[in-house]
Amino acid sequence: MALSEQFLEEDLHPIDIVEHLAEGRDWNFDRIADDQIAMAVEGQWKTYSITLAWSAFDETLRMVCSYEAEPPRSKLPQLYEALNAVNDECWGGAFTYWEQQKLMIYRYGLVLSGGQMASPDQIDTMIRTAIENAERFYPAFQLVVWGERTVKDAMQVAIAEAYGRA
Repeated sequence: MALSEQFLEEDLHPIDIVEHLAEGRDWNFDRIADDQIAMAVEGQWKTYSITLAWSAFDETLRMVCSYEAEPPRSKLPQLYEALNAVNDECWGGAFTYWEQQKLMIYRYGLVLSGGQMASPDQIDTMIRTAIENAERFYPAFQLVVWGERTVKDAMQVAIAEAYGRA
């Protein structure tokens, strides 16, 4: 059954949908406000903090997926070069580094103008894509910052997606 079938024809607030998805996956979450929810999702490389917030003003559901990162200051130019290379591979969202907070960020905004409603499948895809991209590109960032690898070499790790199981 598709996720959207569970909600029938109800007009649910997007954050209510996120809360339902988080409960169904046993993710730790905190409903910060009526329009905002924060979750912790365990990945292979890190535990990712995911926050979704609804803005009625511009009818956008914003998502930020973050994890702590503290590269040496001398490596910031290489990290920013890697961010540009990674963002060329991400069509649905983008990475940035918040230096002051020491956070690697993947962000995406789902515009729902004209009173459109987000479907559970759309929201699930947003969250899943954020985690998949964070997991996919984490090794590339690490190789550039800590492994003394070039961006080109590090990107080969991220681009070479694994198929099947070992």
